[in-house]
Amino acid sequence: MSRRKKSKAVPVVLIITVLVAALAAGCFLVKPLITDPIRKASAADLQKKQEEVTRQNQEIMAEYNAAILELTTQKENQQVSNPSWPEHKSEGWDIIDLTNYPLENPTATVASRSELMTGGMLLLNEWHSRPADFDDSKITSVGKYLGGNSKIQTKDYNVTLFTNASDALMEAITAARDAGMEHYLVEEGYRSWETQNSYFQSKMEKLADRYSGDALIAAAKREVNYPGTSEFNSGLAFTLRLYDKTNPEIAKPKYSSTEQGKWMNENCWKYGLVVRFPLDAWPLETTQDKSFKTGVSVKLNLYRFVGKGNAAVMHYYDFCMEEYIEYLQEHPHIAVFEDGILKYEIYRQAVGDAATFNLQLTRSARSYTASLDNMGAVITVFEY
Repeated sequence: MSRRKKSKAVPVVLIITVLVAALAAGCFLVKPLITDPIRKASAADLQKKQEEVTRQNQEIMAEYNAAILELTTQKENQQVSNPSWPEHKSEGWDIIDLTNYPLENPTATVASRSELMTGGMLLLNEWHSRPADFDDSKITSVGKYLGGNSKIQTKDYNVTLFTNASDALMEAITAARDAGMEHYLVEEGYRSWETQNSYFQSKMEKLADRYSGDALIAAAKREVNYPGTSEFNSGLAFTLRLYDKTNPEIAKPKYSSTEQGKWMNENCWKYGLVVRFPLDAWPLETTQDKSFKTGVSVKLNLYRFVGKGNAAVMHYYDFCMEEYIEYLQEHPHIAVFEDGILKYEIYRQAVGDAATFNLQLTRSARSYTASLDNMGAVITVFEY
């Protein structure tokens, strides 16, 4: 009987076991149906929260970076602009006289005449001839130096300049092209002393039947500069005109009357270039006559490299080179601001005819350029 009872109990246990297993399986099958929507809802909420946190972090970082930039700018301005300097305008360009203020954070370096001869401010005119120790060995072909760049047309590869003038020319013509101005051609650049002398002698021969002696030389000078006194002898000056080999009409109007000429004459100073010989209402209607200072009354589309800092001051005051150097003789230390920010500090240092000297500098500046002015001094432009 015990065996019979036992055999009857086995099916009951099996049934209970199967029911328990089925119930467990049912729980596993039903659970996803309940929890999946909850999980999806939770994931969506979590993503939204994460996106909100990311957005808030980005806003905080943007505010932080802006604050750091403002503090850095204020710190830099405090470092380079002495609070004891005279006040300057907060908008536009402004130039203040620092003649009675020394250079901040001063230092010095040994410099030589030869390395500063071609920096940009060497004055050449009827009264200031090119120095005897002028070195033109670093004059290079504009076309070859710029790699035959399609933005620069030159009359031929014999058009040469110092590389700093070529760089400024390249920058100006690139900017002009970006403004929609095309077809500039560099017609003439550097002339050697020998070339200039041949032009002068040729002019004297043509005038010899009407003049003689000093009168002949004076008459020739009215049309051709005496050798060594021409801007073409500087390696920093060049002439422009318009040219398009596929359209001869481009070259017919007077250069200064074209949109290209007007744009260049109005904007060249931004790239360290100036119109060297301004005349009354030429090349722009607002141009004032400077021939009484330059000694040149011939209309020449001639640009001279002087560097951006010097060009900015010359543009601001409407100076020709002669007037600018005279101004620096009276105000040998100036600061140039744009919208309240120090852009340039310009310092004129007398050095005489010394072969080498200690060039006075400031550690506050980001960089500097220096040039002899052919008037016994060096003009150093500090950039900030």
